[in-house]
Amino acid sequence: MRKRFEQQFSLAMFPISETKINLKCRDASQKIALALVEIYSNTDYNEMILSILEKHILKNTKNTGRPGMDLWQIFVMAQFRVGLNLSYDRLHHMANSDRMFRQLLGVESTDFGQKIIEFGYQNILDNMSLLSEELLKELNEVIVNFAHKEVFKKKDNQELALKTDSYVVESNVHFPTDYKLLWDCCRKSLDFVEKFSVKYPQIIGWRKQCNWRKELKNACRKIGQTASKGGVNKEVNLKKEVQFCITKANLLVEKLTLSKDTFPIVTMGDLKNIYELEHFIILTIKHIDLLKRRVIKGELIPHHEKMFSVFETYTEWINKGKSNPSVELGKKLCITTDQYNLVLDHHIMENITDSEIVIATSGRILPKYNVESWSFDKGFYSKSNKELLQLEIPQVIMPKKGKCTQAELEEEKKPSFVKLRHQHSAVESNINELENRGLNKCPDKDTHILSVTLV
Repeated sequence: MRKRFEQQFSLAMFPISETKINLKCRDASQKIALALVEIYSNTDYNEMILSILEKHILKNTKNTGRPGMDLWQIFVMAQFRVGLNLSYDRLHHMANSDRMFRQLLGVESTDFGQKIIEFGYQNILDNMSLLSEELLKELNEVIVNFAHKEVFKKKDNQELALKTDSYVVESNVHFPTDYKLLWDCCRKSLDFVEKFSVKYPQIIGWRKQCNWRKELKNACRKIGQTASKGGVNKEVNLKKEVQFCITKANLLVEKLTLSKDTFPIVTMGDLKNIYELEHFIILTIKHIDLLKRRVIKGELIPHHEKMFSVFETYTEWINKGKSNPSVELGKKLCITTDQYNLVLDHHIMENITDSEIVIATSGRILPKYNVESWSFDKGFYSKSNKELLQLEIPQVIMPKKGKCTQAELEEEKKPSFVKLRHQHSAVESNINELENRGLNKCPDKDTHILSVTLV
């Protein structure tokens, strides 16, 4: 049975509220630790955070069984992982070796006591995956309210000046050319064959796995070398190399299709590996077809048929409309901040443009906060967006795309409009801080992007 938090107090145990924080140190870990101690010491906000965690994590679970990681420990680990851009290996090391971090978790003992709890790597990984986007948004709201009231001393009736912008959280992928994606599919298929061969030595027919891997890799590499070179016969040579690679990949698919039914399925792990192997066989066939159509037949592949990663399948091709970089691979994340540099709202954009997200964002924010002004850049403009927001907000800063009418020119020349439009650039600073904190690249193999409040 998982509990909220129970610290076993003894003479050899450090209490969380007395965590020693080096205020002279400028490292972000000290600032996160200071905020967590304040939240832990404040009974009201501590109760709200643990109630949210309890509602989401303990949903549909029984009050029986072994105790899992405490909810407070999950919350602290999540804040450090995202706030410091930690890998799971680094977080695992800190949870077992960093004395300040262990004291925040409530498991650190003095020099006279023995280490009571050690965290396993898989235990940390499994518990971090329990944090859903809905849970994170609720936690973010509580932390923002805490910062407004306890840190910045905002009055209840004080209005907010909001700024909204979007940026790309990059995926951890290489540049997606057809032949590279084909190689990814082939090598992963051979990886699963190798797993079965090592586990079940009686499997026959795969003695030359290394040779398959070497030949396919060389074939894909020659395509890249030929494509990057010039010469009179470049197109002929490129088609020749592509045809050879396609022939070799087709032979591999044929051999995999015949062999996979003969692989033993003894455990659930074997069944999982079979499903994964079938998945990569299908992707291999898909990329053979794409490579053949694009290079051999000279077709223009429709955008909706393309894949940009066989691992992070959520990855989108995003044209930024700028010179450098002109294209980014990942997901767009829209954030809204206030004059205190707090992130009030965030949303992962699924194949939609900036202008399509304005109404949904306002529907989440306006019922919760008293807004005086709200600024956007030109990408968010549409006539309906601006008119609807002006019904609720006194000042809407949303510059028009293209040529303005005389009335629109006069509006954009007003001192209040110009002032708020200049102040809108502060959101770029907030985005830069998020990127430096780790949200420049998604650390997971899905769209599970954690939110960070800029306290």
